Amino acid sequence: MNTLAKNQSLLANKLIPLLSTHNDLTITHLKQIHSQIISNGCLNSTELLTSFIFSCYNSQNTKYAELILHSLPTSVPLVWNSMIRVSLDSQNLKDFLDIYHWSRLYGFFPNKSTTSLILRFCARFGASQLGKSFHCQIVKMGFQFDVVLQTGLLDFYSKIGDLRLARRVFNEMSEIDVIANNVMISALSKHGFFDEAKQLFESMPKKNASSWNLLITGYCKAGDVESARSVFDRNPSKDVISWNAMIDGYCKSEQLVYAEEMFTKLGSSRTAVSWNTMIAGYVQCREFARAINLFQEMLNEKVKPTEVTMISLLSACAHIGALDMGEWVHAYINKNRFRVDAVLGNALIDMYCKCGNMEAALDVFHGLHTRNTFCWNSIIVGLGMYGYGSEAIDAFNAMQKEGTIKPDRVTFLGLLCACCHSGLVSAGKSYFSQMKSSYGIEPGIEHYGSMVDLLGRSGLLEEAMELIKTMPMKPNVVVWGSLLRACHVHKNSELGEQVTQHLLDLDPRDGANYVFLSNLYASLNRWTDVAMCRKLMNERGVLKTPGCSSIEVDNILHEFVAGDTSHPQFPQINALLDKIAKDLQANGYEPDTSSVLHDIDDEEKEDVIRYHTERIAVAFGLLNTLPGKTIRIVKNLRTCGDCHVALKFISKLYKREIVVRDRNRFHHFREGHCSCKDYW
Repeated sequence: MNTLAKNQSLLANKLIPLLSTHNDLTITHLKQIHSQIISNGCLNSTELLTSFIFSCYNSQNTKYAELILHSLPTSVPLVWNSMIRVSLDSQNLKDFLDIYHWSRLYGFFPNKSTTSLILRFCARFGASQLGKSFHCQIVKMGFQFDVVLQTGLLDFYSKIGDLRLARRVFNEMSEIDVIANNVMISALSKHGFFDEAKQLFESMPKKNASSWNLLITGYCKAGDVESARSVFDRNPSKDVISWNAMIDGYCKSEQLVYAEEMFTKLGSSRTAVSWNTMIAGYVQCREFARAINLFQEMLNEKVKPTEVTMISLLSACAHIGALDMGEWVHAYINKNRFRVDAVLGNALIDMYCKCGNMEAALDVFHGLHTRNTFCWNSIIVGLGMYGYGSEAIDAFNAMQKEGTIKPDRVTFLGLLCACCHSGLVSAGKSYFSQMKSSYGIEPGIEHYGSMVDLLGRSGLLEEAMELIKTMPMKPNVVVWGSLLRACHVHKNSELGEQVTQHLLDLDPRDGANYVFLSNLYASLNRWTDVAMCRKLMNERGVLKTPGCSSIEVDNILHEFVAGDTSHPQFPQINALLDKIAKDLQANGYEPDTSSVLHDIDDEEKEDVIRYHTERIAVAFGLLNTLPGKTIRIVKNLRTCGDCHVALKFISKLYKREIVVRDRNRFHHFREGHCSCKDYW
């Protein structure tokens, strides 16, 4: 390399990074850089000129950029093509549109390779009208029979979901190769035409690995895992993508045994995608502990986790309330410098909300550079579950003020639930009304259910019943169940019996309906009616869902099911429960046995409620955690009134914060008080 060429290369290496990172250069700076380009003989460097002109454009000095283009008539096509490619690389649709429209003013049209990139860009961002306009330009320029551009158009129409035009392009192709066939198979599979996709696949004179994988993946996504397995077994060139597709298909069809078999057979060929697919499958099938265990195995195998791994793992922690594990995952994310975008950020927010650490959820939320609808919804729903109704409304107002995110159905469901848990009747009615009038969102049955719950909890039982009668859809078990719970709280047995009949008509085998009615009768000492309910349950073979509470200690999840005394520490737990009962009574606690469904003496009833699973879990926590450490419980059913009172006493007497996530909401017990303010 001669001295001049070496100097030009050094200047380009120096200026290109500078230009690409500074979009606020003044005209003085630009003129200085331009003079260096001229004096060093770099006017033939397309890459440097492109960076420079693009920098002029980004710095709002478009006229100066135009002057440069006018002075370079022989290099303009190369520079325009290069500028368009740079704008495409930015993955910003506005940048590309600005540069492209600017080039059209100068009568320039991109070459074939650049046009192919533009079609891919339009396909990726769903820019349907823009892509169709390029189709017209391709025809005008006489490129409509170019195989590369025809394949690009086929891919574009496939990805924007226009199967009619995809078929047309495919049928008009001058030459159909394996790539074009693969694109068409993908399009047909995406739209559910599997027989046609298979017919095309079988007719292909040449197939590659992608051909087989596309058909396997298509069948798996459609839930036809048997057909997918048939194609997989015939595949002569199985690669890791084939295996991963089958693992995913079996997981999505909840056939974990087969998924595990495929995962095991893949052996040392497993990639991070393989591990992620299996972990996500466990989460989808609600095998949360197995998902966490497999992650530990993944680390032992020295396979590097990805953001996708973290999202699945955080979801598992959220469902079982494993806060310690969730915090470890968060620390791992920070230590390994994962990019916490809106998706991963939302997974963290959701985990902290569901694991009972609202402060950490808010910290993550406020630390995000960009937030999507899911992030806002998670924080609104989380605040509502905690009974922070006013704070949830404040978050909704902040979301509106930001202006970039529009509320959706989940946003309003979160708001209504927040109002429900905080007794904000007027606010709830207002938001329910605004859904359609101000935001054009038609309330769904879940929104009506929340309103019935809100009115019922507040004692407005007749108004709740009237709302049910005016619903545009048939009320389901959730709606009637909300009203039945309210009848129980407000001891309205007459309306409760009517509501229960509706519930039994909808689902005569749901044990919860009988239990709710039995609870109502028991609270009124109507033991004959309680016995009648139990008789009906026995005759119809209906089983009551057993209570189950879980607690995580040292990253190990311990579950306690009603009536199960098999835990190795149960003798110590039982002894502590006896001590707790004595301590509570010595400090003024009086058991509320109204929810016990047996006409037995008070002492026996006290024994029944003493062994509710959340109390067993709390006793275990007291035995196995350091003094002062917060005890966190997840329960599958609603916490009963007596346990709610007892846990307030325990939090004060034993100087522990106790967080209970039951089926409906969070209860944070501290110094004898609960965050729900006894409204739940």
